Amino acid sequence: MSRKKKTLVSVVGPTAVGKTTMAIALARYFRTEIVSADSRQFYKEMSIGTAKPDEEELGAAPHHFINSHSVDTIYSAGDFERDALALLDTLFQQHDVVVLVGGSGLFVRALTEGLDDLPQAPAHIRQELNDALQKDGLASLQQRLKAIDPEHYAQMDFQNPQRVVRALEVYESTGKSIAQYQQQKQADRSFDVITIGLNEERETLYQRINERVNRMLEQGLVEEVKSLLSYKNHPALRTVGYTEIFDYLDRNSTLYAAVEKIQQNSRRYAKRQITWFKKHGNTQWFAPSDSSAIIAFLHTSGVPIP
Repeated sequence: MSRKKKTLVSVVGPTAVGKTTMAIALARYFRTEIVSADSRQFYKEMSIGTAKPDEEELGAAPHHFINSHSVDTIYSAGDFERDALALLDTLFQQHDVVVLVGGSGLFVRALTEGLDDLPQAPAHIRQELNDALQKDGLASLQQRLKAIDPEHYAQMDFQNPQRVVRALEVYESTGKSIAQYQQQKQADRSFDVITIGLNEERETLYQRINERVNRMLEQGLVEEVKSLLSYKNHPALRTVGYTEIFDYLDRNSTLYAAVEKIQQNSRRYAKRQITWFKKHGNTQWFAPSDSSAIIAFLHTSGVPIP
């Protein structure tokens, strides 16, 4: 089988499964660099609540798109596709293999497959939806989306207000669900993509998620969220780990209840991530400890031994 010269190894899977550890192991083995596709780790002000790699991990292999933007910037999947493709042009001049890692399915898909050509909604529709978000809250828009497009709702990150609003924009302006537009032919890329999925037994994964949330609290999650109060309505902050602590700071819940809610919402998010990555792309699944099996699979797939 003939193969293109360059390969992007994409490491995906649910939150807390161990993607960062595996990506570093692969980057060190192939003597290459890591491109992050985590839509919240872009922001330098968000570290604890995003489980960003620590200094030791960042030093173990070169990382890109970590701390690359300020939280006052809205950075879309389309922006990432453009910038990451340009970066890969440079990295592939130096390396035959580059590692992509992240649990943000839309951003991974943007780079590996290209984005769908979704219609732009009229400004008044976007404004109406954003006004409804501010007035009635995210839950109200979630229910609207679930009613009109239950299939898409079951797969998406419905805790992300930007994506909920976008899906509703498409429906309100065209009468079609966003899923009906997501049928386009995969974009041609100048490199091969091999997708490695990491997954764990549900009970073990949920325990890892709960322990990670507890570590976040010990590391100062509440203090980090306090420092971001002025960005409370920014899309990146209206996500798991932040909205729950904002509720606590607004005295709408106890800290104990907020932590339990983060754990619960993180578990739900993990289920949606698994559903997404099983549907999109030709993913080969492994346990997070199977580094030797993954390397063997990559070599069998034609990735050269470094």
